[in-house]
Amino acid sequence: MTQFRPCIDLHQGQVKQIVGGSLNDQGAKTNFVSQYDAEYYATLYRKHNLTGGHVIALGPGNQEQALKALAAWPEGLQFGGGVNNDNAAAFIEAGASHVIVTSYLFDGGQFSWDKLNKIKAQTGAEHLILDLSCRRTDDGWHIATDRWQTVTETPVNAETLAELSQHCAEFLIHAADVEGLQGGIDEALVTLLGQACPIPVTYAGGARSLEDLKLVDRLSAGRVDLTIGSALDIFGGTGITLEQCIEWNNR
Repeated sequence: MTQFRPCIDLHQGQVKQIVGGSLNDQGAKTNFVSQYDAEYYATLYRKHNLTGGHVIALGPGNQEQALKALAAWPEGLQFGGGVNNDNAAAFIEAGASHVIVTSYLFDGGQFSWDKLNKIKAQTGAEHLILDLSCRRTDDGWHIATDRWQTVTETPVNAETLAELSQHCAEFLIHAADVEGLQGGIDEALVTLLGQACPIPVTYAGGARSLEDLKLVDRLSAGRVDLTIGSALDIFGGTGITLEQCIEWNNR
């Protein structure tokens, strides 16, 4: 069955919800800035046993907040954002259950098997999540790196998912074109992931209500988990409450 997975998105040292495709060196279009820090949300998720959530550092200046969140719930959260083979093991030691990597794995838009093997040697496949966040193209979806601004030549399809699943514990896939817009999920992408992912996968992007949890569950036959950000009441949203998500997971 599809599970709700929580998130903590960090930008410029604060917990925020942004429009994913807008992120660049100058900043981002922001939906919400929290009065609370990352530790507050990690403690909240721990209290309700919401497992498999992720802390994502969007750009520099987020290290202190990320480490506070990981310390508040050791092995209860995954961490991504600037992870490479030099620092991956340190984040796991700091409390992350898994580290999440995307941009590090690419050189000039090309996927690097050498880099994947290097980071896997540091973490083990069991602690590694590959972030295959993507943008829609003329022939499906392609992995997007560098804060989703660079569309690579690597497609998100059954062949890629099958090949990469042998080297990690899970996939995390943001649909960058709909991320933060609360305009509905990418139904075709969720359907593909449900059909083609041989390992656990979490989808993020566009979710806005309890109906979207039901929709992801139906489209993926319960095989894809869902992250909800901007629509959630704890992030200033009005579409769905954390309480509804907890009840969904406990049903």
